[in-house]
Amino acid sequence: MEYLKKSLGQNFLIDKNIIRKIITLVNLKNKNIIEIGPGKGALTEEILKEKPKSITIIEKDQVLAEYLKEKYKKTKSLNVVNKDILKFDIEKLNLENTVILGNLPYNISSQILVKILNFNNWPPKFLDIVFMFQKELGEKIIASYPSLNYGRLSILTNYRLNIKKKFIVSPNCFFPKPKVNSMVIYFKPKSSIFFKIKKIKNLEKITNIFFSNKRKMINKSLKKILNPKQLNMLDQLNFNLRPSEVKPEIYYKITELTEKN
Repeated sequence: MEYLKKSLGQNFLIDKNIIRKIITLVNLKNKNIIEIGPGKGALTEEILKEKPKSITIIEKDQVLAEYLKEKYKKTKSLNVVNKDILKFDIEKLNLENTVILGNLPYNISSQILVKILNFNNWPPKFLDIVFMFQKELGEKIIASYPSLNYGRLSILTNYRLNIKKKFIVSPNCFFPKPKVNSMVIYFKPKSSIFFKIKKIKNLEKITNIFFSNKRKMINKSLKKILNPKQLNMLDQLNFNLRPSEVKPEIYYKITELTEKN
């Protein structure tokens, strides 16, 4: 099937070795699988060989979704959902004993990750996530404090997910070839979280306020967000720091304080 839609950021994974490497990161046997952006089903094909309990594939492109429905019409355990993942409520699916996988469209990959970080139920029912991102974005997701790539995405991700493994994928493994390297990251949800943030959207807002003025010291932004009493609760914090010099835990604490306002 020759088919490609540039607007959807489609780069189809064609390298069998890389596909196997992704599949063997986690045990898929008897698991419920959710695959996001299956394309023409290269990854789906290998997932089925692992004998999962069920597989739900979510594909926005109607032509591809119809193609996959036809291709797998005799596979009773497989369900094709023709929806935009950003508008689809994944939490409505049965997430018990589930692994979420995806060679994600580059143009919306960070939004997909943040959508999962925003799940209402946490710890979630799913077991693992294996996603492929553009390498540059992957570096921002896995960045530890302090480092060059440390910022909003790593702060958000670190709050709810542990990074277990990662590896780089060359452009040669795709058709058409992207201009950049990719990165596969294997995440596990954190079951216990020290800070109790009610809504991840609030953490998104707080990090956005600080990192939209990366070069400025945090003191002005802090004074806008917190009252004097709350500022006293951060007495160990040096206010003359730039946002990238502040530990993730401080952002979690600031978000907690704002939620008590």
